[in-house]
Amino acid sequence: MRKTVTDEAGLIARILAGEKELFYELIGPYERMVYLTLFSIVKNETEAEDGAQEAVISAYRHLGSFRGDAKFSTWLTMIAINEGRKRLRKARGRAEGSIDEQIEELEGDYTPAPLTDWREIPLEALERKELREALRVAVTELPDIYRQVFALRDLEEMNIEETAEALGITTSAVKVRLHRARIMLQKRLVPFLKTTAPARRGFFGRAL
Repeated sequence: MRKTVTDEAGLIARILAGEKELFYELIGPYERMVYLTLFSIVKNETEAEDGAQEAVISAYRHLGSFRGDAKFSTWLTMIAINEGRKRLRKARGRAEGSIDEQIEELEGDYTPAPLTDWREIPLEALERKELREALRVAVTELPDIYRQVFALRDLEEMNIEETAEALGITTSAVKVRLHRARIMLQKRLVPFLKTTAPARRGFFGRAL
């Protein structure tokens, strides 16, 4: 269970006061989130692991700059995103261009049709190696801007506002990108999902 904001504020104050060993207690609940955030950007396990370590080190070094205006998890995610983008720029050998989306005209176009997702598939189907691999590949092959939103919103279960703040985009952009990501994943997973009957709402069926 993740700590409350009050608990985290107390831990941070103690760490900054000299109890440095408490940083591991503070960062522990978010290690998976940091790794997934990096992986959603670099799409490479080794790079994601190395980047996650660098992001944690950076968070430790700059903990004194955390003012509590945002959640600690959001602040940490922003550090992870910056680390991932830095690694991506280095790998590509060029600056990452900014992405301009015309989202105003799409406002309101957020709600995907009721879809089946992997959490609605019977357990025995989920245990199939080919389905797990198809899901992994489908998420990995999403375009960067959609994969990042999907990872934060649907995998890490951040809310719309937290996701927007972490990525430095508007809530409208989050909704549009998430909608498109879900549709892209649905198309890739149709061969595995079309024969299963919906049992409950999941990622694709829930409200944004």
